[in-house]
Parts: sequence; C-alpha cells; structure tokens
Amino acid sequence: MPRKPLLHPHLVIGLAQPAEQLVVELLRRADAHPVPVPPAAEVLDLADPILDDESWGLDHGTWSVLAHVFPDADIPVVQLSVDETQPPSFHYELGGKLAPLRDEGVLVIGSGNLVHNLHAYSWGRRPVEPFEWAVRFETEVRRLLEGHEHGPLVDYESLGPDALLSIPTPDHYLPLLYVAGIRRNSDPLTILVDGIDLGSVSMTAVRFG
Repeated sequence: MPRKPLLHPHLVIGLAQPAEQLVVELLRRADAHPVPVPPAAEVLDLADPILDDESWGLDHGTWSVLAHVFPDADIPVVQLSVDETQPPSFHYELGGKLAPLRDEGVLVIGSGNLVHNLHAYSWGRRPVEPFEWAVRFETEVRRLLEGHEHGPLVDYESLGPDALLSIPTPDHYLPLLYVAGIRRNSDPLTILVDGIDLGSVSMTAVRFG
C-alpha cells in the first residue's frame, strides 16, 4: 500500500508507565491482532491502517523537546506523523479522539511553532526585533486560546495576512490543533515559554491542565 505524504511527526505521546509494562501490553495486544499496533490506534479508530515503522527514529521535533524534559530517556514514546493531505479540521478532531488517553496517564505533546517563517528569519545576523506581524499573530493566538475559541485557530487562514505570513506551511502549526482538541473546558492555560526568535520564529509553549 503506498504511503501518504507525511510532514514532520511532531505529535508525541509519552506513556507514564514503565517500559516493561508497555512491552507486556503490546504483547497482549499482539496476541489479539496479527500486527502489533500503537496504544493510540484503538482510540483513533482511523479508516486507514496505522503503519508501525521503527526505521525512521525520533524526528528532531520530538527528541529536541524530550531531551530537555526527560533527559534520562526513561519513558516509552509513540511518535505520530502529521498527514499533510488532510485539512486543519481533521487534525483538531483527531486530537479530540486522543483525549481519553489522558485518563490512562498519557502525556501528549504537540511540538512546533505558532510562528515559523524561515524566509524572514534573521540567519546568522545580530538579534533583531520580532516582526510586527509575528507579534500580532502570536498575541491573537494566545487570546483565542485563553478564551477557548478554537474555531478560528482551526480556520487559521481566515485570520488574515498575519496568519499567512506566520504559517507559510502548516507543519509546525498543526500540532497545536491536536493539543487544543485534547483540551478540556476546565483546563487552565499556562504559558511556559514566551518569545520570538530572530524575528520570525515563535518559541511560545503552552500547557493545558
């Protein structure tokens, strides 16, 4: 079966249980299924099969984050690829399907950038002030997140030129839609990291719950 085009696999699922328990769980599942499947597969209930591929290794969007959060590399990790052929609403809804995993002690991380325009990035230059369009878009996204207004975040192209400049390609933005889809109405928003790097890459990180 031909593979679908995939963007960077920046959706990371970390399981808060010992690796040996995860192995036992996967073996148990393998007894019931001819091909072992990731723990998220049953929750997602996708029409297309999930390809279990260990040949790639962890993408930079995964290990660059986990290396700081879990420096001992002592948790099992399931990495999900982002399907570039699907509209933003697909990714938001898929995030909602992952929500029950939270009750099983699963940490879901969406690794990307609110603003990621490398064409405007100040490569090798002295530090520069953030572009006004980047600041405006980041501020608007934060306002929408604080107000639980996810609709405009999904339909981000409707947010105007600032959004189009901030998100020239969707791969670094789409992980936000997964974690927004997982978010519960009662989850508070915490800004963990704030700021824009060299003009046009937002390093803002948020936590729900």
